[in-house]
Formats: sequence, C-alpha cells, structure tokens
Amino acid sequence: MNAAFLSEIAMKTIAQQSQRMIIAHRGYRARYPENTLVAFKAAKDLGVRMIELDVCLTRDRNIVAIHDETLDRTTNGSGPVRDHTLEELKKLDAGRWFSPFFTGEKIPTLKDVFSLCNHKLSVNIEIKHEAFESHDPDDSIEKQVVQTVLERSRSEAVIISSFEPRIIERLAKMQIKNLRLAFLTEKRFLDDAILEFMIKNKVFSWNPDYPALTPDQIKAAQAQGIKVMTYTVNKASTGKRCFDMGVDGIFTDEPLLF
Repeated sequence: MNAAFLSEIAMKTIAQQSQRMIIAHRGYRARYPENTLVAFKAAKDLGVRMIELDVCLTRDRNIVAIHDETLDRTTNGSGPVRDHTLEELKKLDAGRWFSPFFTGEKIPTLKDVFSLCNHKLSVNIEIKHEAFESHDPDDSIEKQVVQTVLERSRSEAVIISSFEPRIIERLAKMQIKNLRLAFLTEKRFLDDAILEFMIKNKVFSWNPDYPALTPDQIKAAQAQGIKVMTYTVNKASTGKRCFDMGVDGIFTDEPLLF
C-alpha cells in the first residue's frame, strides 16, 4: 500500500472517527502481521486514534507484544513465549508467516510500541489471563505494564484490559491517577455481578464480544458511567448495528471499513 493512498484514506478515516472510537485490533491486522511495529505504524498512518495489543512475559521477565501463549502461529519459533528470553525472541521472524513481504519483522517489546506511538496514539494493552501470577511478585506483568505506562506515556492515553478479574482488581488497588481499566468478557451477557464488579473497581469500559450485546445492556453500563467498546467487528454492517445500538467504540482488524 503506497504512501499517497494511505494519506488519502487517512483523511477519510479521521473524519469518520470524529464521533466514534475505532480501535485497530492487534494493529492493522487485516493487512499486516499482527502485534508488530509495522502493523501499529500502518494503523497510525491511517489516522486511527487507538491501537490494541496483547502482552506476555518472557523467561527473563520482559514484556513483549504477542497474542498467543506460544510462538508457533505467528513466528518461526516454537514453544511457550515464557520459556524464551527476550534476546532469543528478538532473533525470531514475526512477519514471514503472514507474507514474505514482511520477512524480518520482530516481536516488539511494550517499550518499542510506546516509542513508535510517541504520545500521538492511544494504546489498549490487553494482559492475557494466562499471565496472572497468584503469588503476586514485585515484577508481575501488571506492575511492569503500569510502570512502563507511567514512564513512556500519559496514563489517560492508555487502557489496560483483561479477561482476568484478579488482574483488574490488582490494577484498581494501585489507584493510579487517570489510568483507565477495561473488563473483557466473552459470550456473557451483562448481569448484576459483572456490573457490580466493574463499578467496584472503577472500570472505564466494558469490552464484550459483539454477539452478546443488546441496547439494554449498553444503556445499563453507560448509566453507571462505563463505556462500551466491543470486539472484533470486521463487517461494515455489523459495525453500523453496534453503533446504532449505542456502543462507544469497536475493535476491528480492518479500520478502513469504518
């Protein structure tokens, strides 16, 4: 995709997003290898205001952006991410699986992503529930994520999300000013227990999968000051239906649809 075309469609995208939040899921995932700097940069060049990424810990306790627990699907490596050091992971190719054109793309660290964003792009960081450590070490992933955010970004420009309630609870107890939390749910309707949990932990947004959404659930969350941002919407008609119901934002692999 050439620069002139990106510039043209970026203007269109910016105008369309003025009243709604479009979040690039794992970067511009439809056209670039997910969770790589080239995917995040492409989303940034489109004018998308927020990117989403997933984070895991390496064996030597560094934070890297990768979705799966294992390396097999999106790199030329194999085995659990947590069994490899950052140095070992940096030697892997994270682009060729998607297309030979992206050969040489690397697994980025969370700090790499913030350096790319350079305060011009908001970030939704999903902490995988597999990363939860019950013994709560001083260098737990949630503590390291918060520290990186405070060092590299404005806390109000970041959302930290998780399916794991205990991670949300730990983050809430840190009481970081302006830090926004999001509770992810899958195949679950909004019930009293979920709503009470989000209110108690001062959650910024509820991020459900779109098939579970109804207008009444959206209104119930928003009545408590909780935004609703749904995933993963990859059809224009589905996006329209979600926005018509009243969602505040959508996660998508293809931002150009919206």
